[in-house]
Amino acid sequence: MNTKNLFIAFAIIGIFALTSATVSKTTVSDSIETVQTPNIVGVAAANKDFTTLVAAVKAAGLVETLSSAGPFTVFAPTNAAFAKLPAGTVPSLLKPESKATLTSILTYHVVAGKFDAAAVVEAIEANDGAFEITTVQGGTLVASLVDGNVMLEDENGNMSKVVIADVAASNGVIHAIDSVVMPN
Repeated sequence: MNTKNLFIAFAIIGIFALTSATVSKTTVSDSIETVQTPNIVGVAAANKDFTTLVAAVKAAGLVETLSSAGPFTVFAPTNAAFAKLPAGTVPSLLKPESKATLTSILTYHVVAGKFDAAAVVEAIEANDGAFEITTVQGGTLVASLVDGNVMLEDENGNMSKVVIADVAASNGVIHAIDSVVMPN
């Protein structure tokens, strides 16, 4: 084999090696996916226990707001919580003519800022067992501990228990509650 043929052979091998490395590198980097936590609406929409809440958020026109940067803390009533309301309440609230009332109720469940369960418990303990929370709606909820559970008291004296805490979202945190809280 002469020098020219040897040089061509090495050149071809080099090209194949370079191409293989490039393909291999591309394949590895293409297979890496960035997993991003959905926003509050996305997290709720992906959970079958929040279908009523998601329908209400859509009817109230709050999808864009709760999808924004936030951060927000949402005390989210489960489907079972909405089922505790008097018969006909949810269908009535979902009507276009009830949008203002529905918006008021839903924003009463939202707090500006991200407060995980540890922060809520710390605030309760730092305030002699009861911590007043101002909601986005403008009303207040009072958080307390009862038998180790975080309880929320609405402005009408009704109680709701946090049943699942610290559901992460990209723009805040969700705490599932077992009853719908109502503003005055």
